[in-house]
Amino acid sequence: MFLSLFVFVAVAGASAAVVALILRLAHSKAWYDRVDERKAHKGDVPRLGGLGFVPVFIVASSVLMFSMGQEGQFAAFLPVVAGAFAMSFFGVWDDFRPLRPALKLLIQIGAALCVVISGYHLQRLAFFDGNVLQRLPLLGSCLTVLWIVGMSNAVNLIDGVDSLAGGVSLIAAATFAYIFYRYSGMHLSVMVCVALAGSVAGFLVFNAPFPRAKIFMGDGGSQFLGFILAVLPLLKGSTAGIQNPGTALPLLHIAAILSIPILDTISAVWRRTREKRPVSSPDKEHTHHKLMNLGLSHRQIVAVMLGLQLAVSFLTVLSFEANSASSGLMSMLVLGAAYFIVIAFFTTLHFMNRKRMKAASPQNPNQGKA
Repeated sequence: MFLSLFVFVAVAGASAAVVALILRLAHSKAWYDRVDERKAHKGDVPRLGGLGFVPVFIVASSVLMFSMGQEGQFAAFLPVVAGAFAMSFFGVWDDFRPLRPALKLLIQIGAALCVVISGYHLQRLAFFDGNVLQRLPLLGSCLTVLWIVGMSNAVNLIDGVDSLAGGVSLIAAATFAYIFYRYSGMHLSVMVCVALAGSVAGFLVFNAPFPRAKIFMGDGGSQFLGFILAVLPLLKGSTAGIQNPGTALPLLHIAAILSIPILDTISAVWRRTREKRPVSSPDKEHTHHKLMNLGLSHRQIVAVMLGLQLAVSFLTVLSFEANSASSGLMSMLVLGAAYFIVIAFFTTLHFMNRKRMKAASPQNPNQGKA
């Protein structure tokens, strides 16, 4: 426990120090996030916070893998580092010179393949699936690529309000750390999760007084966070060829922990497809936009969303505990409750926002569709 606390504090301190340097550099170069009708902020705010916490996490996780890992684990982790670096580098590039959606997708697929070739991949869909992904490795690899690419974009899409993407990521990383600890004690995977939580915490210091951002993480930070959050659950059970499906985390459970960005993304894809718009086209109908339409302040939006994240994470942990107690039925019931809460929230918000939009523009009956 002391080691994990030390790693968290050390990484958070290093992250805060590097972000402070990036903040000073960004102001001197006037590297500010552009303000438009879709953005929630006003004034000149730098957007390169990811350049602060990304290298700190990469260095910290690599040192942990090298010093604590079994033989071959560090070498297997290097392609993952390469994929993470590519996600951040091209995310920063996209902040300055927007990339074509097709090119961004190819880069994300390439980064995901770096993870798969390293031996990190989804191994089970649920506790009761009979290790179907072990018997169908091609399906498992394809599903892993889809999972990583999807999460990389999902966290990027919720990064629309100060502290939201960072707060959700920190809670998710801490949840994975606790679950790993319950599975196998102070394992290397726990320390990597703690390192991610620390690096994000160092960045969130610059959102104080909460949530008033002095610097945004940018696409280079949000896409990286989505990528790493997708990889974290794969660390246990599939590390450097050490296969142990019995300890692998099921997709149903890890998707529950990350269900907020997942459902926001599914909603966006469905909305844009229904309206015959490109899936990559931006709009102002994400979850945080809908909460704004209902009159919530930025601080209230973050409080609601992080409260929901805490509730879903807590229920998912209880589901793991129930399964460990050999109560499979109770485990699925508790997990179902986690999914029910987040789906009910998104559904209720959809209809409340739709009603609000119709009331604001009764002459346009189609405007309330979201």
